[in-house]
Amino acid sequence: MNNDAKPLDRAEAEEYASWFKALADATRIQIVSLLARRREPMTVGEIVTASGVGQSTVSHHLKILAEVRFVLVERQGTSSLYRINENCVSCFPTAADVVMGKPVPATPICD
Repeated sequence: MNNDAKPLDRAEAEEYASWFKALADATRIQIVSLLARRREPMTVGEIVTASGVGQSTVSHHLKILAEVRFVLVERQGTSSLYRINENCVSCFPTAADVVMGKPVPATPICD
């Protein structure tokens, strides 16, 4: 056992925990996957149609995903368009490596 090993900084651990918590739901994973594969902004209605989940449920999950910045919201008049945050999603696998103690070049930050 490596006695020099230290736990993650508390703030960093809390950030990663919020990411994992946000993805701890099958519907949210479906939404992230849909937006990542579509690669263009979508309305709630388009996400509802593609996912087969109700409007209020999709809106609830988009709010959670936006809070951790996996999803970005663009306002257009009275409509909102949702798109994947490439910076955040691309650093998620690195976050898992950091949590597991694997060496990584830099600490990922979700911007």
